[in-house]
Amino acid sequence: MRAVILAAGLGWRLGSGFPPKSLFEFGGESLLLRHLSILSWCGVRDIVVGTGYREHLVNAELGRYRGVARVRTVFNPDFQEGNIVTLWRLAEALDCGDDVIVMDADVLYDFRLLERLLRSDQSSCLLFDRDYEPGEEPVKVCIRAGRVVEFGKIVDPAVQYDYQGESVGFFKLAAGVARRLRETVEHFIQHGQREALYEEAIRALLLHDDAVTIGYEEVTGLPWTEIDFHADLDRARRDVVPRLAALPTKKDHDAA
Repeated sequence: MRAVILAAGLGWRLGSGFPPKSLFEFGGESLLLRHLSILSWCGVRDIVVGTGYREHLVNAELGRYRGVARVRTVFNPDFQEGNIVTLWRLAEALDCGDDVIVMDADVLYDFRLLERLLRSDQSSCLLFDRDYEPGEEPVKVCIRAGRVVEFGKIVDPAVQYDYQGESVGFFKLAAGVARRLRETVEHFIQHGQREALYEEAIRALLLHDDAVTIGYEEVTGLPWTEIDFHADLDRARRDVVPRLAALPTKKDHDAA
């Protein structure tokens, strides 16, 4: 299995002058190195990081990694465009003939979220949390009769659903679904939709590709937050960090 981490963005909502969001530290460790540690602990040893904004800082941070996973980077020179361009630049990494984890880099989370994704009996799935603050920013996941019926920041009022939650921004994709995502992203780029969010390509697969099935796992109650605004930084340090479980030792992991 391979992990693809999207870490190219400007983080413009935090204002100018900030480092890449993946380099913010919580509990003495950057988001980026936390990703690598958790992925490695979960058994994912092939990791590709999509870089862009201040890539030299991201590369320097990766130089501090001392784990066992193989980590490489793919640079997106057009990082000021939509993040779908970063996923397009990662096309080769995405379509690798193996299962793929696609992850936003700007998420602080308890390792149990990723563990739940990887241990899911669904070959392709996403994570969502029912406990979220409504608004324009969260990517919503709408469920009806056990299926995802809407996915995106804006929900069509005509869509009927049983309940709704927020996407964490982590996706497990079987090899064939990862290939279809690459093809869908290519279609967006060919049609000039370079300002799109990559979630729009995932929505196209979820709702309009009959050959693709993407399920879901609920992580309500587990601590996590996306880092978009200064309020998110405050919330992360105040509410999320104290609730994060420590990674078990390898012995404990193997026993589980």
